[in-house]
Amino acid sequence: MSAEQYWKDKRILVTGGAGFIGAEIVRQLSYLNVEKIVVLDKLTYAADLCRLESFQDCFSLKKVALENSEAVKDAYNEAQPDIVIHAAAESHVDRSIDGPGDFVQSNIVGTFNLLHTALNFWREKEKPNQFRFLHISTDEVYGSLGENGCFSEKSSYDPRSPYSASKAASDHLAKAWWHTYGLPTITTNCGNNYGPWQFPEKLIPLMVANAIDGKALPLYGDGSQIREWIHVADHVEALLLALEKGDVGETYLIGSGEEQTNRSVVARICDRMDQIYSDRAPFSGLIKSVEDRPGHDQRYALDASKFNAKTGWLPKVAFDQGLVDTVDWYVENQFWWRRIQTETYSQERLGVIQK
Repeated sequence: MSAEQYWKDKRILVTGGAGFIGAEIVRQLSYLNVEKIVVLDKLTYAADLCRLESFQDCFSLKKVALENSEAVKDAYNEAQPDIVIHAAAESHVDRSIDGPGDFVQSNIVGTFNLLHTALNFWREKEKPNQFRFLHISTDEVYGSLGENGCFSEKSSYDPRSPYSASKAASDHLAKAWWHTYGLPTITTNCGNNYGPWQFPEKLIPLMVANAIDGKALPLYGDGSQIREWIHVADHVEALLLALEKGDVGETYLIGSGEEQTNRSVVARICDRMDQIYSDRAPFSGLIKSVEDRPGHDQRYALDASKFNAKTGWLPKVAFDQGLVDTVDWYVENQFWWRRIQTETYSQERLGVIQK
């Protein structure tokens, strides 16, 4: 079945659609011949409807807290979805250290409500075999790697933070609803996303914003922690292929192979800033080592061969060019993140345990 045939006349429910990854999902869906897109979002601090402005005629929005089971039921009844794409999550590790309860409510209770409501809805569908529930997760559920090797779908779970523990729990719920009830779920795990419109508490936008304002560029510990980076557009393209070509009940790791230390990422940002603001170079002088985050995992890396073989997908955006384009976007769109600094997030350090 072609992609055009698969998506034709589909009704889709996207959770977290005003978030960074969720908005990219809505953007890519807007180019497909779907019948209906309904976005559910709690519209908390990291959500921003500006991300959706250029295609606002392509979806309807419902402000829903997934912890509210009745609101979730109402949303299902309105959307009548063929596909649920569950992108909503509290996702910042530092915030999970300060306020783990929000992560339990949103990521665990919210996922339970979505799954259990989906189960009742699915059982009543005329064509239940066409229904899909895509659960989007993170590589952090697997813990920390040594110098060699990669996570695979067979890796044991070993979450080390309240965030990753809450996502691990939601993964287990999604898989349990498949094994116990037969609900056609697919789970994906991915590494660090980057790109335009990412909330400025995350590494890349935070460093760009601080550099522009001449502030210190805080690097946790020695900056040797390694992450696998993927452009958000590549990630979402892969997610849609997981729905088109993936098998129900399966887990797929989505990876780019682009491993970078945090120090290397910050150094590359400084190099680009040197080119843009040559009169203020070198920006590397702003890099400052700070106390490391509690329980900071050393390395993540993904073996995406199972997913690549199943779908034929490969990433399109090389990290070197993607990072340059992303830095340029934040430089050119300061109005967006400066508004957030004023209204929502003043770039304070989070996740510090008081001794």
